[in-house]
Amino acid sequence: MPVEIVRRDAGKRFPSRKLKAIALKLLELVKQDKAELSLALVGNAEIQRLNAKFRKKNYPTDVLSFPAEDGLPGAVRLLGDVIISVDKARQQARERRRTLDEEMATLLIHGVLHLLGYDHERSAKDARIMERLEKQVYRALCDQNILQV
Repeated sequence: MPVEIVRRDAGKRFPSRKLKAIALKLLELVKQDKAELSLALVGNAEIQRLNAKFRKKNYPTDVLSFPAEDGLPGAVRLLGDVIISVDKARQQARERRRTLDEEMATLLIHGVLHLLGYDHERSAKDARIMERLEKQVYRALCDQNILQV
């Protein structure tokens, strides 16, 4: 199965079926439909621990991405792990006046693009490139009725 979803803490309260459908279509859109993706839905406490450990930033963030190592054996490519804080997504959805589903989809897109090597923190140019691609993917998901906005 190309998308595996794990739900812990606050993530247990978020229904994952729709997000899995979005993830599958997203992988298809970015030409990674043969790759495997691991998606974890967690709470702020867990994502803060991970953010502190791996990024040396001791606060809860919305999404983290961990690309898989290249050269792993096997015919299927492992893309990596995306971890989303449902707590943080809920807070941001309220602040941005959008639904939680919209925010979760946005964070999933953002996380997957990081797995593909895009990084908005490298430079302003890279940030513009990534933001433009995020919008294109989001629109494509809407055009295909995977997302309703």
